[in-house]
Parts: sequence; structure tokens; C-alpha cells
Amino acid sequence: MKKVMTLLFASSALIMSGFTNVVMAHEYSRGGIDIEHPWSRPTPPGTPMGVGYLVIRNHGDRDITLISASTPRADRVSIHETLMKDGVMRMQPLKSGLKISAGEAVELKPYSYHLMLEKLTEPLKEGESIPLTLEFEDAGAIDVELSVQSLDADMKEPEMDHSGHQMDH
Repeated sequence: MKKVMTLLFASSALIMSGFTNVVMAHEYSRGGIDIEHPWSRPTPPGTPMGVGYLVIRNHGDRDITLISASTPRADRVSIHETLMKDGVMRMQPLKSGLKISAGEAVELKPYSYHLMLEKLTEPLKEGESIPLTLEFEDAGAIDVELSVQSLDADMKEPEMDHSGHQMDH
């Protein structure tokens, strides 16, 4: 019985260490900047755009600005915000980038700030990792991977007006 318990404990520890590595691997740091939980959603075939979400923490003593992002899986990545205007939810690009104040964090999430992966080279599939480079003004680049997670069946997206979004830049 002792042998079975030892084997069970060792197996559990091994499994848990695998989970710890997955969680830890999903956080990225460079200098005073931490990137937490970068993720995306799967896209149906023929859909030209995908999304990117993550948390940016600025542990530094000066403001930083996310000025661009890129991935080999899309022709272009733009930084967007979602706002409510005249009762309609609208999405628009941030032309001057996204500022993260010293000592603060900004979450890119649904219905808020987010990355638009434009003109995808192929659909994003659940379970895959998408390489993404985030470029910060005066702070350099950070390479991360977007984890493509399943669609949340309970999350109902309001209708969005994409008229401010142009694919041909």
C-alpha cells in the first residue's frame, strides 16, 4: 500500500509541476515590463481578422507606450480600443499607441483595448500558440505567444460598428 501511495504522490507532483510550467510560461518579463496571459480566440475559415488580449504591467518609474505589434500569422497588427458612442459600441485604432503609466497595469480584453490581427494568413485554431512581438517606445521589444483558447459560449458580444477600421493601410 505504501508503494501505491508513493507512486500516486509522485505522479501527482509530476502532473502539478507540468501545470506550474504552463502557467509560468504564459508570463513574460523584460526590464520593468511584465506581460501576463496573452491569449486569442479561434477564427472560422475565411475570417480575415483575429484578436489579441493580455495584461501589461509597468513596474518602472516612467510611463511606457505600446506603439506596435507584429506576428507572422497576420499582415498587420493594430492596437484598438472599443468605446460606446451614441448607444453603439465602436472599435477604433489608437494612432499614438497605448500608454501604460509608471507603476500601473493595462488589460487588453474584450470590449476594451485589444490587438487586431489583420489579414490572417490562416485561421487561428484552438490550442495553438501564435508568436507575437510587442514593441514599446524607448523600452524595446518583447516576444510573447498568444494562446488560442476556446470561445466562451456564455459571452455574448454586442454588435460592433467597424466603420472606423480600414484593412488597407
